[in-house]
Amino acid sequence: MIRSGLLQQHGVRHVGVSGCPERHPAIADPVLWSAMEHKSAALEEHGLPGAVVTQFGFDVDAVLAWVEAVRARGIDLPVRIGVPGPAGITRLMTYAARFGVGTSTSIARKYGFSLTNLMGTSGPERFIRALAKGYDARRHGELKLHFYTFGGLKTTSEWVADFRDKEN
Repeated sequence: MIRSGLLQQHGVRHVGVSGCPERHPAIADPVLWSAMEHKSAALEEHGLPGAVVTQFGFDVDAVLAWVEAVRARGIDLPVRIGVPGPAGITRLMTYAARFGVGTSTSIARKYGFSLTNLMGTSGPERFIRALAKGYDARRHGELKLHFYTFGGLKTTSEWVADFRDKEN
């Protein structure tokens, strides 16, 4: 599609390429890497700006290692790390299972989930702080966040504004 010229003909000015830091449940890693490398090269050839937008995840270590692998493959597109916005824990786990995102007990605990708070709501504070702590511009390049609004657009945007205010 990128090489066809149709995107540009129809006014597309920016292209998002998917990324799967915690693996894809149905597509093998070599296939995913090949697709990302080809799409990145095609964007560059056609002068189209783009970014890699990842599925949401819970494992910061896996995300940062995956970003390093992206950079090692010569892909320098900005990476937008998928972050689940604040939502009920049961809802988050349901989406995680549906999309094949790993949610081991240790990762869930790091994120702030536990059996005692399954009825509660969780926000991505721990994930974002751990991501910031592990981030190294030389190894990871340009990283941004992409919020998935499983708890609703209004709730997520309010959470982002509150988090930003607290951090500044």
